[in-house]
Amino acid sequence: MCDRLLGEGHTITGIDNLLTGSARNLAHLTNHPQFRFIRHDVTLPLPADALDGRIDAVIHMASPASPKDYLEYPIETLDVGSAGTRQMLELARTHGARFLLTSTSETYGDPLVHPQAESYWGNVNPVGMRSCYDESKRFAEALTMAFHRKHQVRTTIARIFNTYGPRMKLNDGRVVPAFLDQALRGEPITIFGDGSQTRSFCYVTDLVDGLYRLVQSEERYPVNLGNPDEMTILEFAERIRRLTGSKSKVVHEPLPQDDPKQRKPDIEKARRLLGWEPRVPLEEGLRHTVEYFRQTEAPVAN
Repeated sequence: MCDRLLGEGHTITGIDNLLTGSARNLAHLTNHPQFRFIRHDVTLPLPADALDGRIDAVIHMASPASPKDYLEYPIETLDVGSAGTRQMLELARTHGARFLLTSTSETYGDPLVHPQAESYWGNVNPVGMRSCYDESKRFAEALTMAFHRKHQVRTTIARIFNTYGPRMKLNDGRVVPAFLDQALRGEPITIFGDGSQTRSFCYVTDLVDGLYRLVQSEERYPVNLGNPDEMTILEFAERIRRLTGSKSKVVHEPLPQDDPKQRKPDIEKARRLLGWEPRVPLEEGLRHTVEYFRQTEAPVAN
């Protein structure tokens, strides 16, 4: 997102406590004249001298986002959706800035409606293992709408579906890096359940384009951003094996609690309001991602 905003000529202040992030992902921006980084927890008030000048937009993307991370940091995940969202909304309100919340398709839970449109209220277990993330984002959406209604903050909400691409962590637990890591190492590819559950994968540059369009829009209610090209997890594992040339076998483990059986966005609203839809084919996006991991992290199996 920073790369896109800088490319459009904006000046950016990035704020992150790096709880689950990596400073390496910002290394190429270290000397950029229009980029500044502050290591800080957004659940806490910003230092008085942290920001100066005009602020046009606050883009609140902070949160652990993979099951591995938010299960390790459940309280921090709830904090960033509540206190962190409040801090960022107050910042937008003070400066008369636009506000974008990056929410998630997990607000739909294990959906009983398919595909998922923004009008669907979801099927979420509020006390399950995943609830720290689901409810954090659902609360963040409610708080965002409260600031819009009470204080007329120009808010926007993106419900993001599965996204992948370079700069992900191989060990973050999400399906794309997990499968690529195992395939590149020649280790068994782990599928939870029988692999019939579905996902749809959106390349990162497509998602960022949607976010950039959304933050400039006048739409105040949630907008789905994702790729509607749906496939089963088993089909996806086979595609990873072909793409990497891996001889990894597929192994099955029990399905985690509340793991969604289907996930496919209805993106008609994004098409209509933003003129947006994904452009990068899965094969192309995966090639870029595999190249990144091969160059930076993953030893290729012999």
